[in-house]
Formats: sequence, structure tokens, C-alpha cells
Amino acid sequence: MRRLLLPACLVLLATAPAARAQECDRNDDSQSMLNICADADYQAADAKLNDAYKNIVSHNDQASNKLLQTAQRAWIAFRDAECAYDTADSQGGSIHPMELSQCLRKLTNERTRQLASDASCKLSDPNCAGSDAGNDQDLQ
Repeated sequence: MRRLLLPACLVLLATAPAARAQECDRNDDSQSMLNICADADYQAADAKLNDAYKNIVSHNDQASNKLLQTAQRAWIAFRDAECAYDTADSQGGSIHPMELSQCLRKLTNERTRQLASDASCKLSDPNCAGSDAGNDQDLQ
């Protein structure tokens, strides 16, 4: 009997989070649903980022992929730290998960655009290296 009870409990515990997960309902404007929808939006953005990353990896050589992997890991650390900083004021509040997901989605979408742009450039193309040059003027 004990041998059956333990596996049954483990299965029940493993499926409990999935049973509690809710789908985004854009008609429900409760904070918990806004948090769920913001997370769903971030997850969709993250999936697009992964597709863009895989696309570049499939066209790069091994040395370029190693550099890209290093850059991507550093970017993820930056993104997470930036969003933690950006949402620090709401930490502990019910709105915090939504704000964090929105920040993650925004930066992830920006990175996806950057990777997609990079994928269409050849490493030796001098026009690609300066494609963002005009945007730097905003920082001066």
C-alpha cells in the first residue's frame, strides 16, 4: 500500500502547479489576471527571441556562435538586472509581477529586433556595423 501511496502523491504534487495555471483572459481586469497576461506576453516574446537566436546560430560558424553565446548570456544578466532595478519601487506589491513581465517583454523584444537585424547582415558588411549610428545622436 505504501508503495502505491508515495508515487500517487508525487504525481498529484507534480500536476498541482499545472492545474493552478490560468490562461490569460483579457476581459478580466483583476490584478492577478493582468499579471498572468503580462507573463504570457513575456513568454511569447521570449519564444520569438529563442527563434531569432536559433536562426543566427544555424548560419554562424562555431567561433561566431561561441561569441554570440557569451554575448547572449551577458545580455540576459543585463536584462534581468535592469528590470529588477526598473521595478524595484513596486517590489512586494501586487503589481510587481506585471511590471516585471512588461519590462522583460520590452527588453526581450528589443533584443529580438537586434538579433533579427544582425541575422540579415554579413559579418564583413561595413553597412551593417553602422546601421545604428544615427540612433546614437539621441544620447548626446
